[in-house]
Amino acid sequence: MTARLISGEVVASRIKEEVKGEVESLRQRGKEVHLAAVQVGENPSSEVYLRSQSRLCEEVGIKYTLHTLPGDTGEEALVAYVEGLNKDPRVSGIILQMPLPKGIDAHEVQSSITPQKDVEGMNLASMGQLVYGKARLAPCTATASVELIKSTGIEVRGKELVIVGRSAIVGKPVALLMLDLSATPTVCHTQTRDLAFHTRRADILVVAVGKPGIIKADMIKPGAVVIDVGINRVPEYDAQGTPVLDKKGKQKMKTVGDVDFEGAKEVASFITPVPGGVGPVTTVMLLKNAVESAKM
Repeated sequence: MTARLISGEVVASRIKEEVKGEVESLRQRGKEVHLAAVQVGENPSSEVYLRSQSRLCEEVGIKYTLHTLPGDTGEEALVAYVEGLNKDPRVSGIILQMPLPKGIDAHEVQSSITPQKDVEGMNLASMGQLVYGKARLAPCTATASVELIKSTGIEVRGKELVIVGRSAIVGKPVALLMLDLSATPTVCHTQTRDLAFHTRRADILVVAVGKPGIIKADMIKPGAVVIDVGINRVPEYDAQGTPVLDKKGKQKMKTVGDVDFEGAKEVASFITPVPGGVGPVTTVMLLKNAVESAKM
């Protein structure tokens, strides 16, 4: 058996077209979708991501404004700035760019974003709505994972779902979202005694821990759907185990997930590649949340 690849690009393209249509529908009713991004200080590592955000928003008709504050901005001043955007009727959604400077509690600042404008779904109220199955805004990586599972067309009801990783942006919200779809979730973490025992009985396996290759082929139930959320940079080697070098003689790096892809694809029925799986869908789910914020 060789697993079918779940293309994040294909799923993302479909969602993007849906978002584009909703943005136009709102515009015709006199409502503009306006996403405000807040960044503290200059951060070269996030420039590519910011450009991507801006480009994607432009493609679907969402207005995008980047607010860059001085690098020495303190937590109190940052919260005050966010609260100003909360009160601005022209802004329908707010995203806080990471990382923040040392000394600023990201959780506190995130919580200061009003729930109706919290496009990342990280406000405490947004998280609480997940428990009641009433979430309109949920963490983008979690909703992306669920969208990819749905895209396989499998019947989720009653399936054994195992999630490796208990983060607030993936593990916990995926468990709650899938519980609403009547799956039976188990969440594994660093204190789980026998990880393989749980993963081997998973009809659907979602892995998000940031440890390359932690899930081997023999830990996967034959025919399982595997969603690999991990993004890891590791040294690249050729088939003989020799380091692959670039033109400058430095060892090349490659991006891999948390699952041993080559082995897993021979066992699973569906699997997401890394890159090209969860990542593209996560990005468009931010746009979808921005539209939902505008509606709210």
